[in-house]
Amino acid sequence: MRRRRSRLDLLFLAGVAATLLALALAPRPAAAGALFYYVDKDGVYHFSDQRKTPQYNKVMMWQNGDYEASTYALDPQYKEIASSACKTYEVDENLVLAMMRVESNFNSEAISRKGAQGLMQLMPETARRYRVSDTFNPRDNIYAGVLHLKALLLKYQGNEKLALAAYNAGSGAVDKYQGIPPYPETQTYVKLVLKFRDQYREQALNGSPETQPSASAAHD
Repeated sequence: MRRRRSRLDLLFLAGVAATLLALALAPRPAAAGALFYYVDKDGVYHFSDQRKTPQYNKVMMWQNGDYEASTYALDPQYKEIASSACKTYEVDENLVLAMMRVESNFNSEAISRKGAQGLMQLMPETARRYRVSDTFNPRDNIYAGVLHLKALLLKYQGNEKLALAAYNAGSGAVDKYQGIPPYPETQTYVKLVLKFRDQYREQALNGSPETQPSASAAHD
C-alpha cells in the first residue's frame, strides 16, 4: 500500500512546481541560478534564488536557459584549504583534488539526491561523525572529507582503490564484497578519481596550469 503524501510534502512540491512554472513561462531563458528552500518552525516552506542563510538547502541548479548543472572552476581558496588539510592528515593532495572534482565539480553548495553535500559531498551521518554543523562551509567540509578519507586509508592499509570505493559506497559494501563493490557508479567513481589524480600529478611535475573540464558528481 502506497503511503499517502503528507501536507508538507504537497506544500513543498507545490512551491517547487510554482517556481519552475514561472521560469518556464518567462519571456526569455532564465539566467543561471539555483533554487533554495527551508522550512520554518511553523512548517512553512520558504523559497529563494539565493542561499541567504545556512537554513536554505539547495534543490537544483541550472545554466542559462537549460536547467542543467553548472560547471565550476577550482577556487584557489579551496586548493589552499585542501593543501593544508592534506598536510595535517598526511594525505595525497592530488588525490583529494581529484575526489573534489568528481564529487562536486568544485561547487561548494552542491547537494545530491542522496543527500550528500558540499565540496567533498559529505553524507549527513559523516558530517555528524566529524562534528560538521555547516556542510556548505568549504573549510569544514574539506577537512572532514580529508579526515574521513584518511580513516578509510588506514582501515584498508593504504589501498587507495578500496578507500575510494568505501568513500563512495560505504565501507560496509567494500567489506561485504571484499573489494570494490560491483556497482557501476562506484567502479566509475574510482576510475575517474584515479585518472584525475594522475593528471594533477603530471600537472604538478610539469608546472602546467590546472584546467577543470566538467565532471559529474559522484552521488546522484
